[in-house]
Amino acid sequence: MDWNAWHDRYDMADSRLARRLRTVQEQIRRVLDDAPPGPLKVISLCAGDGRDLLGVLADHPRRDDVRARLVELDPRNTAAASETARRAHLDQVVEVVTGDASLIDQYGDLTPADLVLVCGVFGNLTDADIEHTISACGQLCGTGGTVIWTRHRDAPDRVPLICEWFEGQEFERRWLSDPATSQGVGVHRFTGAPRPLRTGTRMFEFVGYDVLRRNGTAPSP
Repeated sequence: MDWNAWHDRYDMADSRLARRLRTVQEQIRRVLDDAPPGPLKVISLCAGDGRDLLGVLADHPRRDDVRARLVELDPRNTAAASETARRAHLDQVVEVVTGDASLIDQYGDLTPADLVLVCGVFGNLTDADIEHTISACGQLCGTGGTVIWTRHRDAPDRVPLICEWFEGQEFERRWLSDPATSQGVGVHRFTGAPRPLRTGTRMFEFVGYDVLRRNGTAPSP
């Protein structure tokens, strides 16, 4: 999978990804709007070119309160994210890292975070790794911290199960997109006490939707 070319689908106005992006940005904006005064720590796993967060921060009144880290493996995507941040004068508050987003040590100094973005990730993981990543979110979030996540609703629809896994880890459901939409977007808030970061651990293996589909564990689009 060419993850740089994959982003081209965001530019198709009525594509599934474009609709998902708009929904994710709406939820990011809502979290920032509702956040109490003071610094805000944000982390984004498998951040791509960062357009979900950067598109909101560019004109948001809380932009200068944010310290964010975007972690993405593809250097073309991180170059695009860095350029977007620079053009929006966000390069002092947004750090773009080219690296393995599955390694929990990437986020150590930004935990516990106020907002964690896990968008475009769960559709590329096995069920076991989805559950493992959700468990790790309890190490990434502070009490009251929010996770915004996405997962396609093609059969087998894992969105209900993902909600169960979050809620079994002391997260409360704050919002969930309409089941009729093809791209599920969820918002869960952590109600527990921050858990110690288990340094040196890997949260998931990014298998890829295309590989899962070839192996018969993901549906055809």
